[in-house]
Amino acid sequence: MKKRILFVDDETRVLEALRRVLRGQSDVWEMTFVGRPEAAWESLLGGGYDAVVSDIKMSGMSGLELLGRLQAAPATKDIPVVMLTGLDDGGLKTRALELGAADLLHKPVDPADLRARLHSVLKLKSCQDQLKAWNRSLEERVRRRTEELFQSRLDIIWRLAKAAEHRDEETGRHVVRVGHYSRIIAEAMGMNSAAAETLLLAAPLHDIGKIGIPDEILFKPGPLTATETAVMRQHCQIGARILSEECGIRKAFLRDYGGDAESIPPARNPLVDTAASIALCHHERWDGKGYPRELAREQIPLESRIVAVADVYDALTSSRPYRAAYPEHWALEIMDDEAKGHFAPDVYAAFRKTLPAIREIQRDCVDSLPRCETSRESVLPTELVS
Repeated sequence: MKKRILFVDDETRVLEALRRVLRGQSDVWEMTFVGRPEAAWESLLGGGYDAVVSDIKMSGMSGLELLGRLQAAPATKDIPVVMLTGLDDGGLKTRALELGAADLLHKPVDPADLRARLHSVLKLKSCQDQLKAWNRSLEERVRRRTEELFQSRLDIIWRLAKAAEHRDEETGRHVVRVGHYSRIIAEAMGMNSAAAETLLLAAPLHDIGKIGIPDEILFKPGPLTATETAVMRQHCQIGARILSEECGIRKAFLRDYGGDAESIPPARNPLVDTAASIALCHHERWDGKGYPRELAREQIPLESRIVAVADVYDALTSSRPYRAAYPEHWALEIMDDEAKGHFAPDVYAAFRKTLPAIREIQRDCVDSLPRCETSRESVLPTELVS
């Protein structure tokens, strides 16, 4: 493919001379000759040129002004420019090079020098174009790989959360909803998008510790005894251990591939760290009467304060083994009654503010299970911390 070169000079005789001396290059160069710098600029914006040869002193727009425009525009800043001048100014070449010119040649130009310089800048431009194409290809490959890894991680998270639910497909949607509710609340509180996205992915793992709770307690169709409640509450510590303890698989992998697990510390994963914190603290209460550590107020991590509200709302409006789902107005009455002691005030305010968006998620991810038909008075406050 021929290289395209644009020649700019407001003197017709100069352009004709350039056309004549470079005629022998027409088999490898496609040369365009323009007498007005403004017209040259318009042509350059159209793209496709590999080099520019421009006079410096021209009417309307000088060659240095044209060079400045080329360097300032992302679409043209990489086009090499060879400047020509008939002026006897010792500092002109320095100014041209500082503005980004590839070279400055004095008129009358030696044809051999011009051809040699253009061959050089065109070769450099070709290498730059190849490098940019390679970089674009590499960026696209990295983007696709990153997306694949993200989707794989997302799939693992949802499946792990679903395992914690240990229920059928309908009831398992609880973890999906809690993740979405938590992100909505976090964004309403001003949390940045990256942190809110991490919360979306980490929140569904809040009950991962229920994997370690016996089925006869987890699915008991009625209130738990004091002993059973104590066992149920252990799911917080179990979940935190699952998500924070050193993985034996890592050590085995490093051993098999010649690594040293003791000298190579495990890489910290912000998502897993957040999930571990949430798993441990999502049943803590603002007044310090929660579990397992009886943390109070700002001692409770912000992510856990958010998930606590989202989890309670969805737990009350979803069916459980021991009862059907409550209508939303009952759930909100219960939460309002408990809000002062149970929830962080700013988190609960953000939750109430975002209820319309939360309801949309709930409609899109609804359980096809029966609603409660009993009275509001039959609701037990202890269900908020079960």
